Amino acid sequence: MDTILWIVLIVVAVVITWVAAITYRKKVVESKIGSAESQAREIIDEAVKSAEATKKEALLEVKEESLKTKNELEKETKERRAELQKYEKRVLSKEEAVDKKADMLEKKEGALVKKEEQLAKTKAEVEKLNEQRTQELERISGLTSEQAKEILLQTVEDEVKHDTAKLIKELETKAKEEAGKKAKEYIVNAIQKCAADHVSEATISVVQLPNDEMKGRIIGREGRNIRTLETMTGVDLIIDDTPEAVILSSFDPIRREVARIALEKLIVDGRIHPARIEEMVEKAQKEVETMMREEGESATLEVGVHGIHPELVRLLGKMKFRSSYGQNALKHSIEVAHLSGLLAGEIGVDIRQAKRAGLLHDIGKSVDHEVEGSHIQIGVDLCRKYKESALIINAVEAHHGDVEPESLIACIVQAADAISAARPGARRETLETYTNRLKQLEDITNSYKGVDKSFAIQAGREVRIMVIPEQLNDADMVLLARDISKQIEDELEYPGQIKVNVIRESRVIDYAK
Repeated sequence: MDTILWIVLIVVAVVITWVAAITYRKKVVESKIGSAESQAREIIDEAVKSAEATKKEALLEVKEESLKTKNELEKETKERRAELQKYEKRVLSKEEAVDKKADMLEKKEGALVKKEEQLAKTKAEVEKLNEQRTQELERISGLTSEQAKEILLQTVEDEVKHDTAKLIKELETKAKEEAGKKAKEYIVNAIQKCAADHVSEATISVVQLPNDEMKGRIIGREGRNIRTLETMTGVDLIIDDTPEAVILSSFDPIRREVARIALEKLIVDGRIHPARIEEMVEKAQKEVETMMREEGESATLEVGVHGIHPELVRLLGKMKFRSSYGQNALKHSIEVAHLSGLLAGEIGVDIRQAKRAGLLHDIGKSVDHEVEGSHIQIGVDLCRKYKESALIINAVEAHHGDVEPESLIACIVQAADAISAARPGARRETLETYTNRLKQLEDITNSYKGVDKSFAIQAGREVRIMVIPEQLNDADMVLLARDISKQIEDELEYPGQIKVNVIRESRVIDYAK
């Protein structure tokens, strides 16, 4: 019984304890919920307060910005109004000025209209007076106005003719006096500078004939032989009263030498006709080419320079037929080579290199009539082409002071060239000027389309032009001759006149088999 009682008491105690615990936990939960609600209320209150403060601050900023913007707009508006007022004042002032000008123009226009009316009246009165004067003059003189004009013009014309003739005579007398003085001065200078036989030797060659009958065979029927020879060689043949001799005249020594050799061969052969002439001219050209090579080799042997390219040797030989201011180009080069060697020996530099540079310094003159550019630049290009050393190239390029010399040898060549050219009698200006003029004459004619070849003959008084018949007809020849004449007149200075002779020759060749 006691056991059951204890069990019941224990159960009751457990139940009471459980109920008490549940009651306590509920109270704790309720108290926590109350405190959370109070915290939430506090947070909400603080958030509301913060939002109101932020709202107030934002409203204040917006008000400040709006005030600032309003002030700026008012300021800008005031400035614009001031500018508009200024513009308005300017426009008003301009309008006033325009109105004033318009009033002045109206006044001037009115004055001009009045003046025009007055001028018209005055003009009518002047015309009337002129008519009266003319009638009175005609009545007094007994001549009409046309007759009086003719008499007056005739009188004036006679007076002008007399004055013109008088002036021309005075100018002619003065020109003759000045020409006499100039001619004497030129003759004295020419005598001082060169001997007469030098120019003759430099521009003509004489071919001896076995007899005077040969002159007629050289001329040929209707001049066909001499014309063929002149056309093929570009040399002027002078057949005059000189006994047993024919003179070959040309500014180009190579052409003259070809013509001399060909003519001598024809005289020996005895068969002189156009076909034979062409054959002999071709042979003479080959002989001259061989002669040039031999002369070049002889020059290198004389100077003692070896290993020069064969083409440069040929060009050296070609310089035998070139001259500079009357001085033979090959002899000048040989002389410069010797002088360069002597100077190099004195100062102790390579004598062979100095001689080589001196011999090649004017190599450009061998082709300066055929290639554009100065003889210095042409010579430099030739030396580079045929693998000469940089020392030789610089000596060639610097021998007239166009570039700075880079070695003692270049300076030596400069000095040797000056010594050779400056010695008395070495150079003559007259022949160089003459040959340059003839070369320019041929260059002008050769520049035209359809021209096969051209030759300046008769000492530059005639240029003979062979045209390609397939490209130019007879009408084109007339225009070509006129155009060439005009260009010669514009670009060249020459005494007297130059005959432009255009030749168009058609030839048909066939072979009998």
